[in-house]
Amino acid sequence: MARIGVLIETNEKSVKPANFGVLTAARGEGNEIYAFVLEADAAAFQDGLKAYGVSKVIAVGASDGDFSKKPDLQAAALVAAMKNVEITALLTLSSTRGKDLLARMAAATHSGLALDCIGVDLDAGTCVKPYFAGKTEATLKLSGDLFLCAIRPNAIEETEAPCDITAETFTADVTDDGKLVIKEVKASGSAKVDLSEANVIVTGGRPIGSKENFSILEECANAMGGAVGASRVAVDSGFASHAMQVGQTGKIVSPKLYIGCGLSGSVQHFAGMKTSKVIVAINNDKDAPIFTKCDYGIVGDLFEVVPALTAALKK
Repeated sequence: MARIGVLIETNEKSVKPANFGVLTAARGEGNEIYAFVLEADAAAFQDGLKAYGVSKVIAVGASDGDFSKKPDLQAAALVAAMKNVEITALLTLSSTRGKDLLARMAAATHSGLALDCIGVDLDAGTCVKPYFAGKTEATLKLSGDLFLCAIRPNAIEETEAPCDITAETFTADVTDDGKLVIKEVKASGSAKVDLSEANVIVTGGRPIGSKENFSILEECANAMGGAVGASRVAVDSGFASHAMQVGQTGKIVSPKLYIGCGLSGSVQHFAGMKTSKVIVAINNDKDAPIFTKCDYGIVGDLFEVVPALTAALKK
């Protein structure tokens, strides 16, 4: 049994659900799991983590004071925390923050790094990563002092394994070199579910016709606690922002349910959502390529089918 670290991403005072798949991967066949949280009170997350096999949650800080806007200092503090509890493997979500911190840790420790992985074997020290728009997968063996791996959100099905849990605080004796400081973070102002971490995604293509018509998809997604995505054509047409784009040149997603509305099923788009657990296609063209790639298909006008689906969900 190995001791494995997991960097937990939080949303205000709760654990993001996408972390649970990463914890399941880290647990393997009975590994001891230590969870690390930044800028937070470790005790506040005990209840949300103990169901997934976390034996200890550690709030990481730095002796140099507030490091909320100092990513290099955060990375150095995480490395020190891992050494303090004798952990050599760290998993996290393949999110913007997770990828940024792991890259800094890898550079500082000259360790191997793998991002956007869909599987991991900690006993063998390997991870699985898709390549060429998901057409093939490679098994990578990482070298270096630390094993650093970011897992694609929702790529691994979470399973519970309740255990006793303790909480503590670790303050790393590290200082900031002052080379990089984040001056300001401009939030989108949206309280919507993050697209890359959503369990349900409803996506619109060119037939949606306008930015205003995306409200039809939003209402449907909200009924399921999901998020709204867009195809590249819909984004290029000005119907949606690039932050909503799903596909090879947009966000790679792995929801439990993906509903494509008016999507043709292009290779580029399919590469961004092919690992979805269940794919539903809605298109008025019965010969659309998307119907050869989905689990369930509905031949019909999205402006009739989606509102009917929303009404049924609300009941």
